[in-house]
Amino acid sequence: MKMPFSVCMRDCYDTCSMISEFKDGRLRVRGNPEHPVTAGFLCPKGALLPKWFHSRDRLRTPLIRRGERGRGAFREASWEEAIKLVADKLRETIERYGSESVLVYQYAGDRGAVNYAFPLRLFHYLNTAMLDHGICDRAGQEALKDVYGTAVGLDPEELRNQRLLVYWGINAFWTNFHGFMLARRNDLEIWTVDVVRTETAKKSDKFFQIRPDTDVLFALGVAKVLIEEDLYDKTFVRESVCGFKEFKNYVKTLSLDYVSRETGLGVGEIEAFARGFAEKRGVIHIGYGIQRSLAGGESIRAIAVLPALVGHRFGFIYDMKTIDKSYAEGAFLRTKPAKKIPQMKLAEYVERGEIKFLYVYNSNPLASLPNLNRLRKALVENDIFVVTHDVFLTDTALYSDVVLPANTFFERLDIADSYYHRYVALNEPVARLHGKDNSEVIRLLTKALGIDSSYLYESDEEVIGKVLELNGLSWGELKEKGFVEVPERPRKWKTPSGKIEFYSRRALKRGLSPFPEYKRFGGKFPLRLLTPTHRMTITSQYHNTYGMIDPNLYINPADAGERGVKDGDEVEVFNDFGRVWTRAKLSEDVPAGVVLLYKAFWVRLLGWNANFLTTDETLQKYGNGSAYHSTWVEVRKPNGE
Repeated sequence: MKMPFSVCMRDCYDTCSMISEFKDGRLRVRGNPEHPVTAGFLCPKGALLPKWFHSRDRLRTPLIRRGERGRGAFREASWEEAIKLVADKLRETIERYGSESVLVYQYAGDRGAVNYAFPLRLFHYLNTAMLDHGICDRAGQEALKDVYGTAVGLDPEELRNQRLLVYWGINAFWTNFHGFMLARRNDLEIWTVDVVRTETAKKSDKFFQIRPDTDVLFALGVAKVLIEEDLYDKTFVRESVCGFKEFKNYVKTLSLDYVSRETGLGVGEIEAFARGFAEKRGVIHIGYGIQRSLAGGESIRAIAVLPALVGHRFGFIYDMKTIDKSYAEGAFLRTKPAKKIPQMKLAEYVERGEIKFLYVYNSNPLASLPNLNRLRKALVENDIFVVTHDVFLTDTALYSDVVLPANTFFERLDIADSYYHRYVALNEPVARLHGKDNSEVIRLLTKALGIDSSYLYESDEEVIGKVLELNGLSWGELKEKGFVEVPERPRKWKTPSGKIEFYSRRALKRGLSPFPEYKRFGGKFPLRLLTPTHRMTITSQYHNTYGMIDPNLYINPADAGERGVKDGDEVEVFNDFGRVWTRAKLSEDVPAGVVLLYKAFWVRLLGWNANFLTTDETLQKYGNGSAYHSTWVEVRKPNGE
C-alpha cells in the first residue's frame, strides 16, 4: 500500500519531502529517500512533527472573546456562530469605514500554494488593504536587484561543481541543515563569516568573526585585495560587469588598516580570505538575518560583488523563486489598486485608526513583530476587531475577538515549492483530527457574505492543478514521485545595463550611492542585541510543543564582569521599548559589546519575548526592511544587586 507523501510547510530553506504513515492512531514521518535535497533524513524539528501534530493543546472549537482583550477569556462557539460573527463584522467594517480599513495579515507559517495564497482571494475581491512583507528578506532582495537585477541565485545542486562555500551571516547547521550536509557530501570547503561563533562556524573549516554592521567594509576590503593583487577574473569582468573601473577607484581609497580596525580582523586575515576565495572561486550563501539591521542592504550589495569578481554569473545562494503561484492568490479579482501597509508598521496603523478589522492566518505577529509592547497596547486601546485562524491559542489569538481552529498540513492537500532548491513537493492528507483548512474557512466566509464568484469556491485540487499547468508541471509525475523538478529557465541580469552593476544605476535612482557604503550605527544603550532563531523553533513555531528552548541571555565574560554578573545570575535586559528578566550565560562565542537572546518565544509560556526589546525602525532605503538587529540594550542585576 502506497503511503502518503507529505512536505514540511515551514518557513525553512529545505522544504523537505516526507513519507508519512498513520498507524494505530499515531502519525509517523520520515524523509523521502528519493528527494535529492531531503535525502532520506529530517532535521530535529522535522523528526518531531508527530509530537506537534498530536499536541493536546490544539484548538478544537471556535472561541469568542468575552473579557478584556489579551486576558485569554473566551467562550466556545459553533463554527456557524463564529463564521457568521466574522462575516457580519467584516461587512459592517467595510460599510462604515471602507474596504481599506480591513487588513489580512499572513506570512509563511504555512507555505503551501493553496493554504498560503488562496485566502487572499477573498480580500482581493473585497479590495481590502494588503500587507507589504518587509520582515524577512526584503532588504536583501532590493540590494541584490541593485547589482544583478534579480535576487534569484545559484541552484544549490550546482555545489557539486564548486570547491568553496562561504556562509555569510547564516547559521546553516541550524536553519539549512540539508544544505549544509549537501555541501559536505560534495566535499566543499566551508567558511563562515558571522558576528557570533555559531554551530555553523564551529563546524566550518575557517571562521571570520567580524563586528556588527562591518560586513560591508569586510566585503569591500576583500574586493580591494582581489583587484589590486590581480586575483579577479579579468575576462569575465570585462565582458559582464558594468562600472568596474569606477568601483576599482572607489575601493582604492579604502585602507586595509581601517578595515581591520573596524571589523576586528587582522589585515592578514582579510588578505587570506581574498586569496583563498579567488583560488577556489568561492560562492556565497548570503543569510537572511544579516540584512535585518540598518546596515543590511548595504552589506548585501557589497557581498554580492565578490562572486562576480571571481567569474560567477550568479555565484550567490539567496533565493530560488521556483514557481509562479499568483493564480492561487487571485489578485486579478481586485477592482482597484491595493493599499499596502508595511509589515513593520502594524502598530502605527492601528494607533492611527486606519485598521479596523484584522484577519490573521499563517502568522503570529504578537510574537514575531518588533516592539511588541507597543503593538499589544495598540490592540487593547483602539477600536479594532481581530480574527485569528491558527492551530493553537497563540499570543496573537489571545488578543483576538474570534479564534478559529486550523488544521495542520498533514490534514489537507497542497503543494509547496522551495526558496532554496528547484523542487515542488506534494502534500497529501494523512489523517483528520481538528480544525479547518485556511481555504475551507475562506469558502465558508465567502458563502456567509453572500458572494457568488466562482473563483472563491474553487477546490484545492482545482487550484493546484491550474498552478501546475501554468508552470508546465505534471500532476501525474507529482503524484507518482511526491516531487517534481522545476526546469531551469534561461537567466539574465535584469539591470539597466544588462550586466552585473558594480556601479548601480538602480541604487542611484533610489537615492543611494552607486557603491555600497559603510556607516557606523550606535544607540542610546551600550550593548548590541542580536535575536536569531533557536534551533528547535522557526520563529515562534514549536515553542509550545517541543519545549526545548534556550531563554538565556548570552553575554561575553568581559561585559558581564563590568556589570558584576556571573554565569547563571538573574539579569534584567532593558531599553526604552521594554524589559525582560532572564538568566545570564557567559560565552566567548558572543563578542564584547554584543548580547544574544533567541527570538519570538511565546509570552504566554515564558512571560516575555525578545521582541519586547527590538526596534520597529525601518530607516533602510531597501523596501521598508526590518532592523531587528539594530537594537541596543543594557543589562543589570535586578534590584541593583
